[in-house]
Amino acid sequence: MSGAVAGALAAALAVSCAVFAPFARPPASPAVRVGHPDRTALDDANWRRPLWQWESLRAGCIGAGAMLSVATPLPLFGFLVAGALAPSLIVRSRAAAVRWRARLATTHLLRATEAALRSGASFPEALRRACGGSTDRLARRPFVEALREFDLGAPLDQALRTSAHRAADPRARIALETLAMGIASRLPYDRAGILVAAIADRLAFEERLDEEIRARTAGVRSQVVLLALVVPALAAYLAFTVPSLAATLGQPIGRFVLIPVAAVLEVVGVIASRRAVDGARR
Repeated sequence: MSGAVAGALAAALAVSCAVFAPFARPPASPAVRVGHPDRTALDDANWRRPLWQWESLRAGCIGAGAMLSVATPLPLFGFLVAGALAPSLIVRSRAAAVRWRARLATTHLLRATEAALRSGASFPEALRRACGGSTDRLARRPFVEALREFDLGAPLDQALRTSAHRAADPRARIALETLAMGIASRLPYDRAGILVAAIADRLAFEERLDEEIRARTAGVRSQVVLLALVVPALAAYLAFTVPSLAATLGQPIGRFVLIPVAAVLEVVGVIASRRAVDGARR
């Protein structure tokens, strides 16, 4: 093994440690285990393979970045950071899309529960029918967990509250807590159907509001991405047409200062614009 390859592997290991260091927590006892930072996103994205295979994929991305840095004049550190973060960014984006579809499916599940209640079914039976007719795994999961605890002897309202505390989506959490209050109040079937309909109407209103915000901000978000792509494209064009600029970017100040700072500013701008839209949707 050459010195360059050994140095690249050591740098990749250092980057991986630096990326996951903020997520580490000192265990209070030997029985406490530190969770993987991507575990929730991987579970929502339906990743069913061991975590070591996921980290092997990350290591492969880091190795590919190291090989690209050897073939290009760009700094090795930037490629290693990009290779280490790219799998997490991709799976988190995928998980966000799956959660968005689960929000829509939750509304349909509540509509099915309302229909079952109005037909005379009990609350547990109505939830079972609705979960059986839903094909979205994330939308069914909190209700299935509550029904499982109910089958084991726990009161249904308490099981729904426990499932609400575990839910990551605030909309699903509000729906579960409201259902738990309705069950604790021992509402008749017709009143329970009205309560479930009110919850479904609220979720539907929030979905329409989210869609309107996304539609109104779609042009702005597209412009942000296009502007972020124009800058590196213009820099590459000028580097080919202006030899002095290419020479400056090829020097250490360009490779280790100008290009990394520009890339960081591009990423920060895109993330800030998306977070602004997500904040308005909340």
